[in-house]
Amino acid sequence: MSDNETIKLFNTYQYDTVNVNDETLKPFINISRTLINPHSGASNACKFRGQSNTSIVERFACCFMRKGRNNGKKSLALKSVEDAFFLINKMSGKNPLQVLVDAIQNCGPREESGRVGRGGAMKRTSVDVSSHRRVNVALKFLSTGIRNKAYKNFKTLAEVIADELMLAESSNPNSYAVKKRDEAEKIAKSN
Repeated sequence: MSDNETIKLFNTYQYDTVNVNDETLKPFINISRTLINPHSGASNACKFRGQSNTSIVERFACCFMRKGRNNGKKSLALKSVEDAFFLINKMSGKNPLQVLVDAIQNCGPREESGRVGRGGAMKRTSVDVSSHRRVNVALKFLSTGIRNKAYKNFKTLAEVIADELMLAESSNPNSYAVKKRDEAEKIAKSN
């Protein structure tokens, strides 16, 4: 590889143009690890905060390898993400990696309700969410919404991923992840 060639995600999408606008999430959304195919083999999984050293695309793909029939099929998940990124690029003309980062920033709740107990009496109270948990919860909300929409649907998994990411990127209330974020913040504000 010559000096003027840069490594691109799936040999198509550039890492250089992606910006994380939220300063608190910058250390936890890893786009500095440039890989053509985001498959590291969980080399960081056993280390402290190893998730923040893993590529955000790989973490997003790993969220689909849950719940029964897709358990452990990472190549299927990565292929679906690659196809979804192609669809996002064709439909919106944006860098799909930037769309993913913006969707994660928009879907993470800033406040949640926590349980506080004294003498056997439990009470819910509003607590701020750490940046690491915000990224984890956003990935969970996105993957759960995508899995629910894709189950017994005529659309392919890649089409559902593309639709959900584009809705979440624009903070559209039709997105499952945005609805769940609003619901969590509403419950926290009521306490």
